Amino acid sequence: MTTAPPPSSVSSAPKPTTSTPKKTTTTPKKTTTKPAASPAVPCTVTEGACVDISAKKAWLLSGGKVVYGPVSITTGRKGYPTPAGTFNVLYKEKMHYSKEFDDAEMPNSVFFYPGDAFHTGSLSTPSHGCVHLSSSASLKFFNTLGVGDPVQVVP
Repeated sequence: MTTAPPPSSVSSAPKPTTSTPKKTTTTPKKTTTKPAASPAVPCTVTEGACVDISAKKAWLLSGGKVVYGPVSITTGRKGYPTPAGTFNVLYKEKMHYSKEFDDAEMPNSVFFYPGDAFHTGSLSTPSHGCVHLSSSASLKFFNTLGVGDPVQVVP
């Protein structure tokens, strides 16, 4: 004959069940993958900046919405490609002088990759890897982006 254990030794852990789980009627959880800010924006980041090299366009994004752009850009020339990928703003300089390219002026520089930045530059001549913007667009990017903000560059 088997007897039940005394009350002081009974486990408070729930006993396993072998019944079929009940279906719930709760709404499914929302996905954690964030969609692009807009169908016209090819990036998946929803904050920071998006650059589309092939379309020669760039945008500023906040809260999953386009807050500025698209604006025209030029990017790297042959032998000096603009890197594709997702980066973060490293630092900013109101007036950077390129040591590599004869102290060339780079107003409103927002560096997102070592040696590559958004800055005022020619919209007809390709860069040495940077993202050239008009003077007004570079000022907007400079004033909007902060160190650590995401920058996604798509080919």
